Amino acid sequence: MKRSLTMTAASAVLAMAVAACAQQAPTTDVATSVTTPAAALPARVDNFRLVTADGYARELSRYKDAPAIVLVMGGAGHMETVGPELAKLEAAYTAKGVEIFVVNSNPKDTREAMLADAAKYGFKSPILQDDLQLVGGQIGATTVGQSFVVEPKSMKIAYTGPISAEAVDAVLAGKAPAVASVAVKGALISFPDRAPAKKAEFAKISYSSTIAPLLEEKCVACHQEGGIAPFAMDNYDKVKAFAPMIREAVRTDRMPPWDPDPHVATFADDKSLSGAQIKTLINWIEAGAPRGDGEDSLAKVKHVAPEWPLGKPDMIVDIPKFTVPPTGYVDYQYPTVPNPLKEGKWLKASTAKVSQRQAVHHILSGVIAEGQTQKGMQNWGGGVGGYTVGMESTVAPKGIGSWIPSGGEFAYQMHYTPFGKEAVSAEQIGLYFYKDGEKPELIMREMPLVDQFIKIPANDPAHKEIAYFNFPKDAILHTAVVHAHYRGTYSKLEILDPSGKRETILNVPFYDFNWQRMYEFAKPIEIKAGSKVVATYIYDNSKRNPANPDPNKEIVWGDQSFEEMFYTSLRYRWKDETVEKQTNYDQLLNKTRLMGMMDDNLDDKLQKGELRSQFAQLAAAPGAFEMADTNKDGGIDQPELEKVLAMM
Repeated sequence: MKRSLTMTAASAVLAMAVAACAQQAPTTDVATSVTTPAAALPARVDNFRLVTADGYARELSRYKDAPAIVLVMGGAGHMETVGPELAKLEAAYTAKGVEIFVVNSNPKDTREAMLADAAKYGFKSPILQDDLQLVGGQIGATTVGQSFVVEPKSMKIAYTGPISAEAVDAVLAGKAPAVASVAVKGALISFPDRAPAKKAEFAKISYSSTIAPLLEEKCVACHQEGGIAPFAMDNYDKVKAFAPMIREAVRTDRMPPWDPDPHVATFADDKSLSGAQIKTLINWIEAGAPRGDGEDSLAKVKHVAPEWPLGKPDMIVDIPKFTVPPTGYVDYQYPTVPNPLKEGKWLKASTAKVSQRQAVHHILSGVIAEGQTQKGMQNWGGGVGGYTVGMESTVAPKGIGSWIPSGGEFAYQMHYTPFGKEAVSAEQIGLYFYKDGEKPELIMREMPLVDQFIKIPANDPAHKEIAYFNFPKDAILHTAVVHAHYRGTYSKLEILDPSGKRETILNVPFYDFNWQRMYEFAKPIEIKAGSKVVATYIYDNSKRNPANPDPNKEIVWGDQSFEEMFYTSLRYRWKDETVEKQTNYDQLLNKTRLMGMMDDNLDDKLQKGELRSQFAQLAAAPGAFEMADTNKDGGIDQPELEKVLAMM
């Protein structure tokens, strides 16, 4: 392998010399077909994460075990030549484990247009949206149809030019391609930021007036003294030292930790960087992170994380301490504390103050009415604050609240995860109430959309599960929290209305177990009575998932993080419910929960093949399914299911 890499490096040097002597044609986004001179090769392709045209995410580093990677530059409406060649490449090499990706670096191209090209020309490779041109720009792309053959272990680029089976074969054989760089004929791709004049501009980006304010706006809330980030951005020297790490984290979309797909929906308190901010930050870092003139506002103002971000709470609840062991696993704990409220209150916000962030996976809460006993979560009323990894405060919109009764007990479900050393967990919940004499007009409801019948095959890189709620009345959806464990990799939320129209309202292309935020829609979503809210999850139970504890195990629903969950928490209100006119609609919604867990084809009936767990076992008895299907339409509908449950 060392010999072949040396040959590749020599070929690259030769290609650079040839390219330096050639006059490079100016790039343009106009659909002109020209021959681009053989290009100089960058040493390697840097890691990146991009979202595909169909809404999933791909991170390059996960494919280091492939025998070869091929990146092909795409362009909507310009695939008539490269599309068929790409389909041939897939047919010849996909079975050999070669990973092929189309990279579209034209920001003007729509997802629909990209997918239309794939359908027209018959190629199936993921189409990666390089809207900010960070990937195409870094690898030196110039032309639609230009391909890059990559040696995955080192991520070195072995070849660039038209699609070449010979180049792929060489990398598969551990050799350098005979020719490292070949001229490409096709539509040019415009990369404005690569112009020499732009490079000079980037060196003049002001740290003082541009970069420091950007970091203060988007990063310092976590990267400050006492914050949850591992280092504080408290002066230029610190930022400069971490600049390579910042570049990597931004290129792979790990930071800022905000996972929703901006092509699908907009959210209140969006914590992501805008496209312009990302390019500014990356260009500044790649220009050497110059200090320039002006004061250092990060050093001038001492940023310290507040003890309570929403201010002093009206009530602080101390959750009983628990000693987390250094190893093993801990069953869910269900501590309770007496409810100190002498009269009921309307809750408008809550914050969890977590002392052991490495140990505390989540906190769920509820109220046990006076005279009742703790039975898991069966007898719990409305929540009194909570937490999941990475979550911050929960604040209800103005005029909306949740009722907390007096008396009884506050109950908590605590999920602790050992992390290598013993730790004493002493967590607190801060509660913020409407003031005496005030009350909201509307009621916030909350219910998790779950599927407890999930079953994820061993070594499956993309196993899909689906579940839904059937909303019985008109509702307004305010927030969603996506939750899975280590194998969760993707999630989306859709509304299927009574007319059959299906709309995606939340898309999470790359689920991150470490950042389970609450996503509040910028404009609350209306749900018509009779609509389904459908959740889809995809799980990566393969060796390519670096967080996967054991890809060789079939995985089912379970409490511990090495097991799995399908859990989307929804906060909503019923459209015609007020504080003065409360409803029982939650009970009607809850009745559809079981049907929604098993009805994968969304037809409001359970065919025999859709039944899971004990229901499948019961239906296997001779005549049992036929007996339950009283109207003999081939499926068990909601009334028939309720009769079965009553008998059970």
